[in-house]
Amino acid sequence: MNRSECAYELFRSGYNCCQSVVLAFSDYIAAKGGPDESTLAMICSGFGGGMGRMREVCGTVSGMTILAGFIIPAVDVDDRAAKTANYELVRHFAERFRELNGSIVCRELLGLTPLMKESAAPSPRTPGYYEKRPCGELCRIAASIVEQYLNENKENK
Repeated sequence: MNRSECAYELFRSGYNCCQSVVLAFSDYIAAKGGPDESTLAMICSGFGGGMGRMREVCGTVSGMTILAGFIIPAVDVDDRAAKTANYELVRHFAERFRELNGSIVCRELLGLTPLMKESAAPSPRTPGYYEKRPCGELCRIAASIVEQYLNENKENK
């Protein structure tokens, strides 16, 4: 199973959008010395639903941003070149996602208006939920963007 299919299946199994994208690359992250799957899921848990279900930046885009930190780390606070390279990668991922989907904002991707207020409680994951939400497909797209970048840059292990 490729990473985009993995991200889709992770979402369909109950993970949020950010978790699904990041966990699809857990082996890559582990090879870079990153945390295990449980810790990754914990780190990504608040990014679902456009950050805590506030419907802001799509969790899949947040997931790609987290992955950018493993692909081009900017760890040294004085390393402006690394920070610039990391930010350029984040922008590349976001721009590509926007080109393919029209937005990087959760509420816009779901067709919601800013005035619509929702509870913080996640929606029950029923067959109807999966039928009406584009989130699984957005997970697939986000993972494919990262996977394509890694393949083009010979980093996909």
